[in-house]
Amino acid sequence: MHTTGLIPWLDPQTIIEAAGPWALVVVCFIVFAETGLLVGFLLPGDTLLVIAGLLSHSTAVAANGIFGVNVWIVALSIGLSAFIGGEVGYLIGHKAGPAIFERKESGLFSKKNVERTNAFFERFGGLTVILARFVPIVRTFAPVAAGVGHMPWRKYSLYNLIGAVIWGVGLTMLGYAIGFVPWIRDIVTEYIDVILIGVVVITAAVTIWHYFRERAKVRREIAEGIDDGVIDSAEARALALDEDVFDPREDTDGPTR
Repeated sequence: MHTTGLIPWLDPQTIIEAAGPWALVVVCFIVFAETGLLVGFLLPGDTLLVIAGLLSHSTAVAANGIFGVNVWIVALSIGLSAFIGGEVGYLIGHKAGPAIFERKESGLFSKKNVERTNAFFERFGGLTVILARFVPIVRTFAPVAAGVGHMPWRKYSLYNLIGAVIWGVGLTMLGYAIGFVPWIRDIVTEYIDVILIGVVVITAAVTIWHYFRERAKVRREIAEGIDDGVIDSAEARALALDEDVFDPREDTDGPTR
């Protein structure tokens, strides 16, 4: 595999190999952090899972690959971490309420990102919890938005479990399956750094563009006296989703967590 050099801390194989016997713990923590700690923007989540599965094949060093355990243990551990992360994100939103959105219009935790996540919920309802796993930024904010909007906990947890299994277990096993196809395995292991750089460059470019566009808009509105650049309590409450958004056909007046 080529060495990226430019961004070794984002290279999945570098992360896994550098962790040594703690590799699986590190992978699981990164997966958890993407939704549980609201820092999932530039972490190599999807790529990391595929590479984790690919590196679970037997090697000259370990019979069960670099992790030293069966691939199903790797996949289920990652899936469990994704589920727990989603539950923590929901709990943060549920306990903090709309106040968590009271942040200045700067950086990545912005009103626009919350609105983008809300748009997913308004279009797909509770299924957003599952679909968000495959959408960067949205997968970070979806658990919080669901918690702030008091989506019924049992329904959220069911969707969170399904999403964690499809995404966490599914992508890991996909990576493992790739290892059985020599030419695909060789391409992925040889050029994953190029793929990774491409993904990171595109993600960073969009993020930087969004950041400066939002900052310019806020400065213009502040200069014109339209906005003070801060999300106040009323605006934060307006960002909280109504419960019927999660499933308008279902009565959501029942007990929630």
